[in-house]
Amino acid sequence: MDELGERIARLVRQVIEERLAVGGELASASTPGGRRRPLVAANWKMNGSRAMAEGYPSGLRPAPGVELVLCPPLVLLPPLAAALRAAPGLPEVGLGAQNLHFEPKGAFTGEHSPGMLREAGCRYVILGHSERRAMFGDDDALVARKVRAALAAGLRPILCVGERLEERESGATFRVLRAQLTAALAGLGPPAPAPGELVVAYEPVWAIGTGRTASAAQAEEALAFLRERLAELFSWAWARGARLLYGGSATPENAAALGAQPDVDGFLVGGASLEPAKLSAMALKLSEVRAR
Repeated sequence: MDELGERIARLVRQVIEERLAVGGELASASTPGGRRRPLVAANWKMNGSRAMAEGYPSGLRPAPGVELVLCPPLVLLPPLAAALRAAPGLPEVGLGAQNLHFEPKGAFTGEHSPGMLREAGCRYVILGHSERRAMFGDDDALVARKVRAALAAGLRPILCVGERLEERESGATFRVLRAQLTAALAGLGPPAPAPGELVVAYEPVWAIGTGRTASAAQAEEALAFLRERLAELFSWAWARGARLLYGGSATPENAAALGAQPDVDGFLVGGASLEPAKLSAMALKLSEVRAR
């Protein structure tokens, strides 16, 4: 079968799967109305203190319909979890880690297994972050092993993909995104994990910690491309249920414009997440946009 024939056949399969999946399990990341539930995840990176973790929940404000996930350094998980449990009137907030080792145990000094993260209260784990790729040698093959290990342990990966400035300027953005996504998800299907078990974050590396931010149109273009690639890997019905985040220097000032894009389901927030008021403001902006 030639390339055009394969594409037509794939589209036909996707339409059939979408019809069969209406009202089925593929909506596991959706609200009761069928829309994807927005998600705002905070990546504290190597920042914070016990005092910050204990006081952080008091600065959070609920955002109707938006899921919040906090990913502090691992040593701050216990005090943060305790503070969240004690916070009056605060809806459930998820906890996540910033990395894991793909083995369940062993002589891996300084590492933490998926099972350890589960016992510490984590439901999510950030994988493939650009800083891990650039500074710690997390190549595509290693990221793929970590993704599979996380899913096997019942953790939800927040898989990060994104291009460097020189790659964007040379017109390689989509080639880079396709390669990173395809490599990270290799070997996952069939059967594929439920779409609610996997989150993909687009992180333009040139917009992380630089003060630069992708425009709403640039973010939408990249995330729409990623959703199409997910459809190719799994199905269109699957891709419609998966949540895609923007992760390049999102702030309360640009949250509404970014969140209004059809394929932006939330944010992976770095520096701005160190202030609970800013994180809450972004979640509220997202909630307001989605309520329209």
